Amino acid sequence: MDLMTRVSVLSRFGHALSDETRTQVLLALKDTPRYPAELADALGVTRQKLSNHLACLRGCGLVVAVPDGRRSRYELADANIGKALDDLLHVVLAVDPTCCPASTSEDCC
Repeated sequence: MDLMTRVSVLSRFGHALSDETRTQVLLALKDTPRYPAELADALGVTRQKLSNHLACLRGCGLVVAVPDGRRSRYELADANIGKALDDLLHVVLAVDPTCCPASTSEDCC
């Protein structure tokens, strides 16, 4: 596994969190490992969509697939990811609605 610079690590983490579905996956895995079908049902997304997001999160190095018989269970790649998510959940943002009118806006500052 390649050692990454701090900037690269934060960029990958930011990319993962830039999508609400990926953020929901990370938050769901923060407390317990889950199976893809279970995650898809809990998040209300198709299994194909979830599969694409899990592939992205694996590529970013944030989650790992753990073989479990004929299935794979997903979990956070490092316990510190869960701690980082907890820390981020305690951040209070002062959002300027004129700059970021919607959380999904492409033009957000």
